[in-house]
Amino acid sequence: MKVKPAKEVIDFLQPVVNGFDAEIIDAEWNMRESSLTLIIDSKNGVDLNLLEKVHRAVDAPLDELDPTFGSAYTLNCSSPGLDRPFKTEADFIRHVGEKIEVHLYAPVDGKKYFEGELLSFEEGKIRIKAEEGEKEFPFEKTAKVCLLIEV
Repeated sequence: MKVKPAKEVIDFLQPVVNGFDAEIIDAEWNMRESSLTLIIDSKNGVDLNLLEKVHRAVDAPLDELDPTFGSAYTLNCSSPGLDRPFKTEADFIRHVGEKIEVHLYAPVDGKKYFEGELLSFEEGKIRIKAEEGEKEFPFEKTAKVCLLIEV
């Protein structure tokens, strides 16, 4: 099945989703299942009610865009999940002031795992306030960065 690029779909639908004080942070095509999943996030949290509203609101604009050039597909809307890895600068900016975990490819000060408050993300560098004090890591040296889930 031929499809339009995820970025094109996101750019086209973002104004619709903005109306719900939310954003599309990713779009994923699953060719085996002929489906498109929109990953939705919001500062106010994501619940089933928001996902249903977004799904209904983007349905007609998607028909207009015709992302599959006339082929049938299934549309899904999903939250990013609590442990979704940060991928973009916007992910970091959205979570400044919150606790995150940083997994590194190679040890720094003998450790490959740090957790602390996200202070900033500037010029590709993550700065956190950890138990050991402030730490800075180049994003490309990280294996995974996500919210810290405290149980």
